[in-house]
Amino acid sequence: MKKYAAHVVGVKKSQPEIEPRLPIKLDSTSNGEFEPYPLTPQIEFVKTLAMRRAEENARRLGLSRRQFLMSAAGTATTLLCMNQVLARNGNAGGYFDVHPAMELDLDAAASRFAKDEFIFDVQTHHVNPANPSSTFVNNAFFTQRNCGEPNPVDCFNVHHYIKEIFMDSDTDIAVLSQVPANPGQDPLSTAEAAATRELVQMMYNSPRLQIHGIVVPNYQPRQAQLDNMQRLVEQYQIKAWKCYTHFGANTAPWYLDDPVVGIPFIQKARELGVKIICIHKGLSGNSPFGTCRDVGVVAKMFPDVTFIIYHSGFEIGSREGPYNRNSTRGIDTLIRSLQDNEIPPSSNVYAEIGTTWRQVMGNPTVAAHVIGKLLKYVGQDRVLWGTDSIWYGSPQDQINAFRAFQISTEFQERFGYPALTPELKAKIFGLNATVPYGINPPEAKKQIARDEIQRRRVEYQNDPQPSFATYGPRTRREFLNFLRTHGSMPG
Repeated sequence: MKKYAAHVVGVKKSQPEIEPRLPIKLDSTSNGEFEPYPLTPQIEFVKTLAMRRAEENARRLGLSRRQFLMSAAGTATTLLCMNQVLARNGNAGGYFDVHPAMELDLDAAASRFAKDEFIFDVQTHHVNPANPSSTFVNNAFFTQRNCGEPNPVDCFNVHHYIKEIFMDSDTDIAVLSQVPANPGQDPLSTAEAAATRELVQMMYNSPRLQIHGIVVPNYQPRQAQLDNMQRLVEQYQIKAWKCYTHFGANTAPWYLDDPVVGIPFIQKARELGVKIICIHKGLSGNSPFGTCRDVGVVAKMFPDVTFIIYHSGFEIGSREGPYNRNSTRGIDTLIRSLQDNEIPPSSNVYAEIGTTWRQVMGNPTVAAHVIGKLLKYVGQDRVLWGTDSIWYGSPQDQINAFRAFQISTEFQERFGYPALTPELKAKIFGLNATVPYGINPPEAKKQIARDEIQRRRVEYQNDPQPSFATYGPRTRREFLNFLRTHGSMPG
């Protein structure tokens, strides 16, 4: 029993178990901007099979079921069940590289999922429940049942954010992003994001948390939005801008190349010297303004500006396959926009995979096309790690699934996708993002190793308590309840 102790601390065998959950969160949770999709029969069977195997393996190792699920062997067991069930149904364009022996060999499993990368998550979120202006505060939609807070909205506060992102995952640096809202109705304002950054830094001047400035350039009067950009730079030292082209505010949605809305916004960003623009594209309910038609246009017009495409144009319900330039939805619109405007791979456009990876990791064939296409056409140095957490709880399951994921040899040969080597995964996990954000990885590692979050993380690992919970809507009823109350909540 001693050989297992290092991997399963945190729950005593005599303690009553809470509701068991798999360490890879296979559920229908949405981030609030799309209706949750029912799980496929194959994924439902994976969940049943994985829980049954977890009970059997735990018994053989003399552990409680929760102890086993908290171990790396629990993660390996879940991914092995995914391989088994999905491959049996012909879903074999990708797979998870885990060995059956890892179900019972905790040392081997722990080694497989050991942290070896610099992880820079460029899309994370939380809200300020105390903000009386927030459209989130009285939202009965988020009836989170598992975080233990009397007020469900508190499940999305800064303390849960720090726990889920920095305690229960291997994330080193995160970008705290914002969601669109009319001015004064922000679930998290730039001032509140800056306060979270200060709390995380705790006077250590650590780069652990970066923040955006939210801009709604189509909001009337538009000049006031442009004037406010200078205040955000001077007062809060933001690192990038966040905008949503399909969000109408008090006027119409817009395109990046709109001469009245988009172009003046980009020019103002250049003038202020903050030349990273993070644009939500995809997850738009099929809005034409959510496609990537305009991305290549402005990338060509402004080669000195970095455009980070959140979600990479991915749309729920649009099955991603090999690149098809005639497609009018999804990631193909990003690729075509770059090609039509002669933007080669590894230029000034980055593709971010927050929610995108979370949605496709349960479908290895689609996942292989999504990751493979982005690496091939946008560039191996231009795909960025993002998770859209804490809507999905801790991002650790997304991290572990990607660590193990491989594109099949058949797909590499047929479609020209690259092999997912450790070096390439390290780029996606964080090294690519350090370039636009101007972060030196060796120096950043030294700084975060000395900060307060790291000290607390080390202490927390003596008795970790991951919840394996998700925070967003899981049913159509919850989603529609939210829409009736406040409208969609893009991430």
